[in-house]
Amino acid sequence: MIASAQLAAAAPSSADPRRELDLRAVARHLVAHPLVLAETDPDTFRLVRRHEHTLDRWFTQRFGYRLQVGADTARLFKNTVVARRRPLRTAADPGRPFSTREYTMLALALAAVAAGPNVISLRDLLHEIRSAATDAGVTVTEAPADRRALVTALKWMMRHGAASEAHDRVERYATDSEADAMLRIRPDRVALLPLPNLARSETVADLLDRSDQRLPSPRRWMRSALLEEPVLYRDDLTGDEWGELRRRLGEESRMLDEMFGLRLEARAEGVAAIDPEDSMTDSRFPRTGTVGHAALLLIDRLTQAGPDPLALTEVVDAVAALAEEYGRYWSRLADDPDGLTAAALELLEDHRLAEVSDGTVRILPAAWRYRAEVNESCEQVSLL
Repeated sequence: MIASAQLAAAAPSSADPRRELDLRAVARHLVAHPLVLAETDPDTFRLVRRHEHTLDRWFTQRFGYRLQVGADTARLFKNTVVARRRPLRTAADPGRPFSTREYTMLALALAAVAAGPNVISLRDLLHEIRSAATDAGVTVTEAPADRRALVTALKWMMRHGAASEAHDRVERYATDSEADAMLRIRPDRVALLPLPNLARSETVADLLDRSDQRLPSPRRWMRSALLEEPVLYRDDLTGDEWGELRRRLGEESRMLDEMFGLRLEARAEGVAAIDPEDSMTDSRFPRTGTVGHAALLLIDRLTQAGPDPLALTEVVDAVAALAEEYGRYWSRLADDPDGLTAAALELLEDHRLAEVSDGTVRILPAAWRYRAEVNESCEQVSLL
């Protein structure tokens, strides 16, 4: 998740500026969308094929990633850093984060079709899913909640090119346990979806530890963290790593500019990669809407209180006060201070602007770069 800012981007100079612009555009796309399909994004896929060798060298040597390109599919495997607050999202637009049950159904569905067949009925797929669930010690029922979770997982697979509807719609199964459909499966793409470490991990913690490959190249790990996280704090690094990053800041800045057009912003507390085009992130901040306004205003209140942690109850009180002042501009969520506080803090945590732990809220250093300037209708904000 790249930090965003409204800055002007300087155009790169080169003997072949078109090639540089194409490389930058496709590298940016691959970071934000690691799976590229020829049928849904033909122009980007052609660019990936055209520049495959340069892109593969860039990502492999500089980040420890791996680019795999087939006849109609390109997949960037991010093997160095797994961002811990980047959930899968449902196929709806805008998609909400997957629930635990939806993750379970997706994993079972992928396991059920990884080896084929290429065409399968929904009823046969359900049989294979229950078989995979039994092997995994998981219970799958015909309860409406399980049916809805499975439909969500299958729609995600369809959106990402791993499956398609050949006859009828799987969505009917969410409300009708007798519904059936025919699905075309792409086992080759199914095999590309999970991280390689997934098959070797028994728990979530194990997966994250295996995927967080800090050694043998801390430098590549730091680059990946700058690319995948909103900010890399000094406290995230050892003293030697922080010194190395500061010494090579100019070199890292040139590399990130060449590949993605990103700008490094370095302060005493940490370093962030800023996207002048404001398009590489999957979660923007500041943002419009009730939660976005509340989160920005909450930063203003929390930074005034200083760096010491506050009790969660104090933060709820602060949000309640904001709702009383600005609630006439906000949605009905303003009537629920606890719910609005939870949503605002989740947004701030996603951007590493705050940390919630053991009933306390701690504002993080990057939050001090934001300040709200709200007009009478609570629509205008600015970023310092």
